[in-house]
Amino acid sequence: MAPDYALLGLLARRPATGYDLGRWLRKDGIFLGRRANMSPIYRALADLTERGWIEATVDRRDTGPDGKVYSLTEAGEEALIDWAREPFVPAPRPMDPAFVVRLNFAGQLGVDYALDIVRTELDYRIKQRADEGGPFSGSTDVDPVPSIEPDWLAYIDWLTHSRGWASTSLYISWLELTERELTLIKQNGGRPAQLRSPFDGTPS
Repeated sequence: MAPDYALLGLLARRPATGYDLGRWLRKDGIFLGRRANMSPIYRALADLTERGWIEATVDRRDTGPDGKVYSLTEAGEEALIDWAREPFVPAPRPMDPAFVVRLNFAGQLGVDYALDIVRTELDYRIKQRADEGGPFSGSTDVDPVPSIEPDWLAYIDWLTHSRGWASTSLYISWLELTERELTLIKQNGGRPAQLRSPFDGTPS
């Protein structure tokens, strides 16, 4: 199985139990395309342990069964850095969870990593948008069944496709804003002057 770099990135932040990781899965994992199912988590933990990238210590408990606390090994930290240094290849689908995983868990290693990921994604989306040639105009080459009126079909197709066009446009705007923000941070020596929202300049 492919290494679960999201879990590796989480454990780089702090040691965690399976319960801790499950809580993350239910709350924040949905933004990374993860399902609230613990079985893949435990399989991934077993795989990362077998690779020597994480290790478990026993958490002795007086009021319940002993637990396991997982933490990164030195080899695991090196594996995370090696993955972060690999060229990022955007997925054809805009807003694919792979981008967020890469930005979150490779980008946490520093502004250079984050900026490279965002610029790669932004360049890809701008070219993809240019290749589309403009908003969808509706279906024309159709021969629907009698219960479907062709003009209405063209309109409903336009309506649903315009949703995708608008959301992608908003996504590109966010990428442009984020690229400018990260560039300013890089010019500031790699550290934000303060933790703030790039959208309004106030502390987040």
